[in-house]
Amino acid sequence: MAEVKLLGSWRSAFSLRVEMALKLKGVEYEYVEEDLSNKSPLLLQSNPVHKKIPVLLHNGKPIPESLVILEYIDETWENGPPILPKNPYDRAMARFWAKFLDETCFPAFMKAYVSAGEEQVKAKEEVEKFLKFLDDELKGKKFFGGDSIGFVDIAGNVLAYWFVIISELVGIELITKDKFPNLCAWIEEYLNSSFVKQHMPDREKLTESLRARFQKTSTAK
Repeated sequence: MAEVKLLGSWRSAFSLRVEMALKLKGVEYEYVEEDLSNKSPLLLQSNPVHKKIPVLLHNGKPIPESLVILEYIDETWENGPPILPKNPYDRAMARFWAKFLDETCFPAFMKAYVSAGEEQVKAKEEVEKFLKFLDDELKGKKFFGGDSIGFVDIAGNVLAYWFVIISELVGIELITKDKFPNLCAWIEEYLNSSFVKQHMPDREKLTESLRARFQKTSTAK
């Protein structure tokens, strides 16, 4: 078994978080693409609680959950730039914003995408409220981490890439320059970073995958 192995999926923003962190730190690893419709025994054994990717295997020991894995990578490999801030307060706030993205923002986005009528109107209003918090947090900053890409930026790749594509597919524009100028500037800066450009999945391929998923959701309504 390779010293470092990642069980992931090319279409998963959460899997990509881990790949970006490993590459940022210069860690050599073996990537294993999982078929999520037919999960491997290794995945089920490595993450028996949630049975989800990503899972990082380090010397045979499994670490699940993307944000947990990012912290593990940052603490385990000192080479490369830090992912989390060194200052304890800044570190705590980075954890706060990453958790806010995963547990508050992303579910609200998905609700807005799949709902209809009055329910969708309310869902969009909730999303905009959350986006305003992020926009304010980015005021005067290039990235969430300051001048360089860090923990919250990597966590936010869902927002910068996946949700932009989904918004186009379902015809709902949620992140606009007039309402959220700082957030839009961050998305542009982030996606145009040479490091990020190297690792984002092919846009056309991802769009087709997401289109198939959201067509199924629409048909199921």
